[in-house]
Amino acid sequence: MKNKSRSTEQEINKVIVHHDAMLKEIQEKRNNASQFDTSAAEKILKSRGYDLPSSKETLAPLNKRRVVVARPWNEILEEADKFVVGECEIESIFTEEELQQNKEVVRLMNAEFNQIHHLDKVDVAIGALAGMVGAAVDILMVGIPEKTPEGLKAGPLSNYIRDYFDRKFPEEEMQKLANSKESKVPFDAQDNRHTTIRVEGLSAYYHRLLQLGHDPVLGFIFGVADILTGRMTTIDKTGNVVSQVMENYAGRKETEIFKALAKQIAHFKSDITTSMGLPAPFMSLFNLLQFGDICEYDQTIAEIVQGMYYEGYDFIHFCSMSIPTMLVEVIVRMGYAFKRISEGHAIKDSIPVSLNREKHPKLATILFLGHSAATAVNAGKVAFTENPMAINYPQWIAFTKYSYSQLKWAVMEKPAMRDAYVTGKIYEEMNVVFAEVDNTFEEYTRDKIVIYS
Repeated sequence: MKNKSRSTEQEINKVIVHHDAMLKEIQEKRNNASQFDTSAAEKILKSRGYDLPSSKETLAPLNKRRVVVARPWNEILEEADKFVVGECEIESIFTEEELQQNKEVVRLMNAEFNQIHHLDKVDVAIGALAGMVGAAVDILMVGIPEKTPEGLKAGPLSNYIRDYFDRKFPEEEMQKLANSKESKVPFDAQDNRHTTIRVEGLSAYYHRLLQLGHDPVLGFIFGVADILTGRMTTIDKTGNVVSQVMENYAGRKETEIFKALAKQIAHFKSDITTSMGLPAPFMSLFNLLQFGDICEYDQTIAEIVQGMYYEGYDFIHFCSMSIPTMLVEVIVRMGYAFKRISEGHAIKDSIPVSLNREKHPKLATILFLGHSAATAVNAGKVAFTENPMAINYPQWIAFTKYSYSQLKWAVMEKPAMRDAYVTGKIYEEMNVVFAEVDNTFEEYTRDKIVIYS
């Protein structure tokens, strides 16, 4: 396919070069001759193999329309082959000055595209402000959870969120739900008394961190599957993945997927406000990271995360930490929308929902900037306090997501989109030329009969 395309390109180039040479020859004779008439042009065309009509043939009654025969491509190409030998490049018909002008035009088009996606001072200010506000809320209002005689306490925002969950899911009601059949699941063993394969670390304190069915996201996959099969799937404290049938909990199985899903949701609800509540999303997977030499006790990453969960780094705290991350999103998107509207864009075109860079060229980059700033401050907070509990997990997830998106854009998407932009501009100019050619041909053949051979 590539060779065929190359062959077609060479054929077109050869015809263009041949016609360009004829036009230049006619122009040269015209410039050098003291008197130039059509006979000079006819001599050149005849030397190139054209059969021109005689003067007698051109005389026709005024009421008779002249016939114009459009030559077939093969004939035009065959004629070009006689005068242009071998391969040729289209650049050969241009002067060095014209080629340099062409390069400059392409450079300006590339610069024009880059300018569309270039952040100005206001864009940078929006991203920086969003990042700083998110970081400030994380430091001053989310805080770090600590166990106290009154329960888990952190910053004022975290305390408010935890109190809200306690009000929304009262302890007495949740206890009743936990004891009811509709929330009993086969993967909820709190120790190894009913297991056939030992799960290291399985206890009342850690069982929700080890069992994938208790993960707020993975639970909808592994938890539902365990309910349907009567199994318990775990990643124990030493990183071993264990899936075993729970014979003692066989009565907790469900045979229909929707009933299993309903039971999974009910079990989540009953566990959410317990003293050792649901872990943060995907937190169970950190049990696989059995490496590292962190802190003064030379702990692995898995041990650090297990300690964080024990100290209160749970799903409710994850929800609290999500608020600064959402603030970054809201501030950036609102600032971007107001700026677009002030620049004269329509309101419907300024609503920053999509991250499509053709519709919103700068939005994803400003979001990356905002989350980078917030993440950098959080990294400083962790380094300063030397406390892994200070890690804002949702913020790092958002930063990872936008970092990948930005890297993909810079390395793969931007060059391709820039080429498409420049090519589109060139095609627009070519279409103008083609339209002029079509108009000229239509005007020339308006009172003639055209035959395509």
